Amino acid sequence: MGRVIHTNSPTKQRNQNRRTVAEMLHRLSRKGAIDDEAQDMAAAIVFALIEIDAGVISSAEAWEKRGYWMKAERFTRDWMWAKETAANLDDVLRHEAWDLIPELILTLMPHFNDIEINKYMRKPASWEGSYARLVAAEPIELPY
Repeated sequence: MGRVIHTNSPTKQRNQNRRTVAEMLHRLSRKGAIDDEAQDMAAAIVFALIEIDAGVISSAEAWEKRGYWMKAERFTRDWMWAKETAANLDDVLRHEAWDLIPELILTLMPHFNDIEINKYMRKPASWEGSYARLVAAEPIELPY
């Protein structure tokens, strides 16, 4: 029997979601005002950050099973910002505090500076309707 090769690893998904967030941040930084498209893009960032957090948890659990508790703890701590920022942005979008969005975008920028955007790879269809889905979903709860 041959080896099972997982082509959609948590790392690959995390990198794809990081690219998505980086593109959204790049596009949002070019907008002059918060319109419907900007709301959808901000909501898409929330969903991507949630997926990044889920991948981090899955990787940490795999390391804990192998006895790498310190590595898992450090990794989880290094990526804690993703869920916190997703919860903050979720709260801002739900309460329609549009004036706080630029501030949150600025706090996200340093985490995505290593991703170079030469060409947009994400189509507008990938974020259209994200705001409506976010408002319809349950709010993000932080464990503390």
